[in-house]
Order: sequence, then C-alpha cells, then structure tokens
Amino acid sequence: MTARQVATFNRCMAVGGVAIFPSDTVYGLATEPESKEGVRRIYALKGRPPERPAAVMFFRLELALAALPELGEDTRAALGRLLPGPLTALLPNPERRFPLACGPEPERLGLRVPALAGGLEPLRAVSWPVLQSSANRSGEPDARRLADVPVDIRRCVDLQLDAGELPGTPSTVVDLTRYESSGEFSILREGALPAARVNSLL
Repeated sequence: MTARQVATFNRCMAVGGVAIFPSDTVYGLATEPESKEGVRRIYALKGRPPERPAAVMFFRLELALAALPELGEDTRAALGRLLPGPLTALLPNPERRFPLACGPEPERLGLRVPALAGGLEPLRAVSWPVLQSSANRSGEPDARRLADVPVDIRRCVDLQLDAGELPGTPSTVVDLTRYESSGEFSILREGALPAARVNSLL
C-alpha cells in the first residue's frame, strides 16, 4: 500500500464509490456509509439480502470513539482492550448512527477497527469511516488474495487495492450491546481472534 493509493481510496469513498480493499483479515468491499447507491451496489454485487446488516470500519480507534460519544465508559474501555484487531464489535446504537449499516436493527451497530501493520499501515491515513463487507458472494469463501475475489465483482467496482496475501480468516464477532449495563457479552462467531483471548480481555 502507498500513500497515493490511500488518497485515491479516500477520494473514491468521498464520492460514494465502491472499492475492494485489504484489511487485517480478508479483502473487503467498502463505500461511504451514507451512500444509498454505494450500499445498494455492494449488496447487489454480493447477492446479500438487504435485511442483513453490514459493519462500519474506522481506520483508527480514536476516530471510532469520537464518532460514538454516547458509548458508556465500560464499553469504551472494552473496545480499548479489543481494538484495533480482527474483531467486529456489536454495540448499542441509541442515536441510530450509520443506519444503512444496521439493517432492521437500527439501535445496534457493527464496528470494525483493523490492526494495520506492515504493508497495511498507510491505511491509517484514511480519516473517514466506510461501510464494509467481505469481498465475496454471500455464503461463499472469503478472499485471501485480490485474485480470489470473483471476477464479476472485480469488474464492477470503481477501485481495487492490492496488498498481496492476507491472513484469510474473518473477524471474530462479539456482542457488547449489554456490556455497559451488566458486563455481559457473547461471541457470535469465532474467527481470527480466538474466543479464549476475547474472554481474557473482557
């Protein structure tokens, strides 16, 4: 990844375009979170049912926390222990922020903040969140390499960023919607971050 590629990615997001980009887990599809057309294109490319939620990704944790000021202190502390990293946190969303990512549950939001090291570190310069989903057809294997993304998806996006081979295991999904009130959490999908590590952090 280069600074020029990241600047192009920023411009693509600013106009509601759709990009394939690398994360700390697998290749994803991204668009501006408020772009109805961009979100429609992502769901159409994936063949994803519109009622299924996506996640919003920030490229630095401090930006995510600043964008969600209503989060309680315990939840913010938990996010500080878990992120950045290969994890999707489901959070309470009483202000109904980023509604296009929330599907039928506008008061619950999926949040990603990837760990960007090595060749991915330039992505930390992305200053705005993206709505993201894995760059595959719904229900099919995740893409470890750009070449693993189906050709018809690659042909229909506005930008492709290639960072070589990625780890290939999707993010672990943790529900923190009740964490503030009761300290409860649940692991909905074990992925790149082992469940034992989540339990130790929380």
